[in-house]
Amino acid sequence: MNNRYKRILLKLSGESLMGEKQYGIDEKRIAEYATQIKEIADMGIEIGIVIGGGNIFRGLSGTSKGVDRVKGDQMGMLATVINSLALSSALEKIGQKAQVFTAINMFPIGEYYSKWRAIEAMQNGTVAIISGGTGNPFFTTDTGSALRGIEIEAEVMLKGTRVDGIYTADPEKDPTAKKFDKISYDEIYTRGLKVMDLTATTLCKENHLPIIVFDMDTVGNLKKVLSGENIGTLVY
Repeated sequence: MNNRYKRILLKLSGESLMGEKQYGIDEKRIAEYATQIKEIADMGIEIGIVIGGGNIFRGLSGTSKGVDRVKGDQMGMLATVINSLALSSALEKIGQKAQVFTAINMFPIGEYYSKWRAIEAMQNGTVAIISGGTGNPFFTTDTGSALRGIEIEAEVMLKGTRVDGIYTADPEKDPTAKKFDKISYDEIYTRGLKVMDLTATTLCKENHLPIIVFDMDTVGNLKKVLSGENIGTLVY
C-alpha cells in the first residue's frame, strides 16, 4: 500500500479526549486514539503529535473568571503536558514507543523540545508528542501545532476533530451547512470560518503546510486519510 505522506503532524483537541465525560480524560477514547496512532506508525509513517488542553483548562476562559491571562495560558500549557503524558502512556501500553517533549524545560516529566531531537525520535519509530504549546502565552495550541509541524518538516498537518471536515457553518447547529472537499487558506479567512485561529492559518499558508481536517473520533479514519481516501477537508 502506498502511503500518502512520510511524516505528519497530528493535532488532537483536548476536548475530544473527554469522550463521554464532562471533564478530564476518558480512558476508552485515549485508548482508541492510541490504537489508531500505532496502526499508522506500523505503516512506517513518522508521527509528531500536538494535543490541546481544553478538557482540563482553557487559558482564555480562565481570564473571564479573573485569572491573569499569562498565568491562565501557562495553566493551559500544563494541561497539554498532562494530556501528552496520558497519550504516551496509552501508546506504550500497546507496544508503541512514544516520547513527550515539552516547550518549557520540565525534566524529567518530558524532554526539553528541540527540532532535531524530535526528528531523531520519529526516525527511530518513536511517536514524538510535543507539549506545552509554543511555550509562550497568547498563542493557541493550533498555532503551536502549526509551528511544530513546520519545524519538524511534516508534509501535512492532520487536525483531528469531532466533525468530518470544514463546513460553510457549524454542522452541529446548522443542518443546511455544506461540507468543503478542499478550501484555500484565503477562503477560510474571507469566509470567517473558525477552523483554526488566524495566526495558525497564516503560519501554515506562508510555509506551505497543507492541513486536513477530519473526524478522529470515528475509529479507522486516521488510517483512511493516510491511505489517500477522500475523507475530511483539505486546506491548501
